Order: sequence, then structure tokens, then C-alpha cells
Amino acid sequence: MSDFTSSFWAIYVAVIVVLGVLFNLWLLLASGRVEVMSKDNSTGHVWDENLSELNNPMPRWWVIMFVLTCAFGAIYFVLYPGVGSYQGVLKWSSTGQFEQEMQEGNAQIEPIYAAFAGKTTQQLAQDPQAMAIGDRLFMNNCAQCHGSDAKGAVGFPNLTDTDWRWGGTPDAIHETIVNGRTGIMPPQAEVLGTPDDVENVANYVMGVAGIAGSDPVRAATGEAKFKMICAACHGPDGKGNQLLGAADLTDPKGWVLGPATKEHIVSQINTGKTGVMPAWGKKFTPAQLNVLTAFVWGKGGGQEAAAAAAPAAPAAPAVEAASTAAPAAEETNK
Repeated sequence: MSDFTSSFWAIYVAVIVVLGVLFNLWLLLASGRVEVMSKDNSTGHVWDENLSELNNPMPRWWVIMFVLTCAFGAIYFVLYPGVGSYQGVLKWSSTGQFEQEMQEGNAQIEPIYAAFAGKTTQQLAQDPQAMAIGDRLFMNNCAQCHGSDAKGAVGFPNLTDTDWRWGGTPDAIHETIVNGRTGIMPPQAEVLGTPDDVENVANYVMGVAGIAGSDPVRAATGEAKFKMICAACHGPDGKGNQLLGAADLTDPKGWVLGPATKEHIVSQINTGKTGVMPAWGKKFTPAQLNVLTAFVWGKGGGQEAAAAAAPAAPAAPAVEAASTAAPAAEETNK
């Protein structure tokens, strides 16, 4: 009921519930009154010449069960939520029960994670037990998007290569898992100008990406537009910016939304794209987050802190104002 901004619906539901119980009790009492309708205790209805409908009361056991059911319902509505926005005497909620069970579960597994305390991401990545746990965490929560082999799919980045949209250092990966990422590539057709301008920029992107079929004349014309508008996020050389989650346009292997074709690039420029990596910080304990970070980092593409191409970005929504053939960010920090 908290989804509604008006109290009308809470009152409406409460009235329906209470009246429903009272109506059933009244119906039971009304039907329990036996009035003699004829000398043979029948209602006067006869079918097939000899099948009469008798005016007998309901069985007593049935009446008792019905009354007990109504009494149980009344007690339930006092103790638990069910009458509009009334929370019940016990203040029970499914959310509260879930959180309690999560706390109990975390307390049970705490001794297991205690063995990983104080270890760095690199050390955890070399620990077979930690990686076995990380694998289960990944399979249960991340594989739905990134695949069981972490190699991603269309729209979901590959976690096993070295193309990291938001940075591949342990700190950057941890930041992404905890707080999530939101990357926005806004539609750029109107900003660029005419459809010819879009075509020119698309050819320029094809050129810097090494995609066959780029028209050198159009690419030369589109370069000025690219550097004036798109370079704000992707950089003048098109290599992207991890601070913004902007894609590296020179490496089409890292494009996750579609093939390295002119049609795909034009579509991205015209329609844009918003990619969301949900935040997991509230679901996992700090120890679980460390293990999951090490598992992702150890899949093959993780970078050492000193070797990072760019520092990790704070987990704030990125605005990718440039035209691109890849999304600003998808379901991870890649």
C-alpha cells in the first residue's frame, strides 16, 4: 500500500476486508435459521417426481469450522498487515523477514570469509577456495547478463578481455560492483546537423576503428564535427575516457551493442543508448564484495593499479555526449 500516494486506497481495502468478514458471518447466521415450510420439512421443490429438497440446517461441524475460519481471519488481521495500511501488532513485513534471514545467513558464513580477511585482490585471485566462492556468487547473480563464462553477449560486456569501460583495476571493479554504473549516450543526430553530417561522422568513426568501407572524403569532412562534439567524451583520438565511461572507438572488439558496421554506428548516433549496471553493495557483505571483485579481476582482463589506462571514476551517471558505435556503459564496468 506504500506505493499509493493517497490514503483512499488503504481505506478502501480496509473497508472491503472488514465488510467481507462481517458479511460471511451474517450469511452464516441468516442461513442457520430454520423455518418450517411444510409438514414434511421440505421446501416444496420436487424433481423427477420423487426427489424433494428438504429444509435441513447445515451440519454443525461445518458451521463450527466456518466460525473458526472467520475468527482466525480476525486474529490474523490484528497481528499482521492485511487491512489497508495497518501494519499489524507484530509489525511483520516480507522485507523485514528477508533482511532478518539475510543477517542470519551472513552470520553463519562469516567464519568462512574470515579466512580471506586482510588479503589483497591479487592474493584472493590466487586462493582456490575464494575463487570457488566467487564463482558461485558470480553464477547466481552476474551470469544472467554476462554469461556463465563471463564473456558477455550483445549488450553485455566481456569480462575476460582487457577492454574496460570504467577501468579494470581492483578498485575500479570493486567500485562498479558496489555502486553500479549508468552510462548515457544521448542521440546526436540533431546536434551534428543533417543526415549527411551523421553519415560523415559515421565514416570518420569507421576510419579510426579500422573498419573497411569508410569513405575517405566523408571521413575527412566528419572529423571536424567529431572533434567539436564527440571528442568531449571520446577524446580527440577517439580512445574514450574511463572517467566518463566513454567507449574506445578505435577498438571495435570492445563494442558490445552490435557489429562493427556503418549501419550500427549510424543507429547509435541517431538513437543513442543508456546502459545500466545495477549496484550490489547492499546485497553482499564487504567480504563477499571483495571475493567477487577478485573473481572478476582474475577472469583474465584485470589490470594492476599501476598499469591502469585511467583512474577509476566515481559511480556517478556518465553522460556520453559523443557519437559512438558502442554504448557508454553496459551491465558492468567494462
